[in-house]
Amino acid sequence: MPRALTDIKLRQYGNESRSRLSSRGRIGEAQHIAALKRKPGGHGTGLGAQDSLLWVCGRPDHERQRPTRVQEQSGPSNLLLISADTVERSRELVDAVYRAESRRVFATLIRLLRDFDLAEEALHDAFRAALEQWPRDGVPANPRAWLVSAGRFKAIDGIRRLARFDSLEDHIDQVEAIADESAATDGESLEDDRLRLIFTCCHPALPPDAQVALTLREVCGLTTEEIAQAFLTPAPTLAQRIVRAKSKIRDARIPYLVPERSDLQDRLDSVLRVIYLVFNEGYSASSGESLTRHDLSTEAIRLGRLMMELLPEPEVLGLMGLMLLNESRRAARTTSSGDLILLQDQDRSRWNKEQIAEGVTLVERALSSQRFGPYALQAAIAAVHAEAPDAGATDWAQIVGLYDLLLQMEPSPVIELNRAVALAMRDGPGKGLAIVDAILARGELEDYRLAHAARADLCRRLGRNAEARDAYKRALALTRTEPERRFLERRLAELKN
Repeated sequence: MPRALTDIKLRQYGNESRSRLSSRGRIGEAQHIAALKRKPGGHGTGLGAQDSLLWVCGRPDHERQRPTRVQEQSGPSNLLLISADTVERSRELVDAVYRAESRRVFATLIRLLRDFDLAEEALHDAFRAALEQWPRDGVPANPRAWLVSAGRFKAIDGIRRLARFDSLEDHIDQVEAIADESAATDGESLEDDRLRLIFTCCHPALPPDAQVALTLREVCGLTTEEIAQAFLTPAPTLAQRIVRAKSKIRDARIPYLVPERSDLQDRLDSVLRVIYLVFNEGYSASSGESLTRHDLSTEAIRLGRLMMELLPEPEVLGLMGLMLLNESRRAARTTSSGDLILLQDQDRSRWNKEQIAEGVTLVERALSSQRFGPYALQAAIAAVHAEAPDAGATDWAQIVGLYDLLLQMEPSPVIELNRAVALAMRDGPGKGLAIVDAILARGELEDYRLAHAARADLCRRLGRNAEARDAYKRALALTRTEPERRFLERRLAELKN
């Protein structure tokens, strides 16, 4: 999801809210800053240096045909005329650079400044400087490097100002570390910074819910309000979760680096688990009016592509393939009114063929490596479904075999349940029901709605309607999404009739 300039945190102005910017028809970052900072009577003459910048970038549409006056840094009497077209083109370019590069710049600033909040402030200052200087001086050859450098020096200036009130010795080491030019401009480091940031946000020392929130906030650039809305969590609660995670990183001195090869697999599992958790919440929402949350699954896929670009390990490919294959069915999973459509009843002509082709290719690459894991096997199962021309042509024998491998690799009652459903399709509902009953008898999935829904369907197919009704009622009591509730209620009504 592209982030726009208005997503910069306007900390110094006391505005903790964030707004999004589309390329047309919405207020831009400079106009937003202008609305916060423009003094009464500031239009026209008598502009201070800061006000003249805002006048350039935040001019109302009906006044943009006139040349714009900008004060150079050398003094208030030295004026420079810049056409409104030049200002507008520069503003649009800064906005485009923000959408494309802001999270990369932010990741590098965290490495240099070693502090999330200081890096966010520096990011804000760097883009403000770009809004001021690029219309006047031209766009630099390497905008990202320019922004990193500008943010770094703004941070140094801020620390030096702070040192006027504190002992300089308290800050000298920090200033010297930030001022290390080689650390800021090393090309390999710049490219690895996003990977460092992902591993830091998903560090096992952080609680799982904090890993998810911090990753969406700092890596994807979602606002606190957007994350809170997606997970149906009060925004203040979500904000505190993020604050505590940042404090934990700082206080525990969690290193900002990619793990060594010996630790990489365990740490990579944590990152992939966070990405898949975000995707699953978007693909099949745990609660709410809608069956899916497209924004979350989109962000998870974007994260997966980033991981695939930076670290193309077989399980990264497998997870990416799994998400694409599942996402390919989105348009066919609900009716126009939002009601649930089961897999066997979906119109397969509505499945996204491009996503299926890419997903299948990724699965084949992952499996051919001979170093695949659970995500690649789950993706292989999804690929068998995706390649069947209709439900009747599904190769259930192959799917059961893949579930057998998956259970050996990662024993889990949920995987065992999914295998039972596949076995029922291959060998009949009685075979599957015996396994489902055994799982429920162990008490492992007693509060899992899909286990009771699966039992209800198998009993229905066997004509054991009283048991089916009881199981549907149990699943209904555990369901928190309205589309699933309506589906289960329809099934109950059919049994009554």
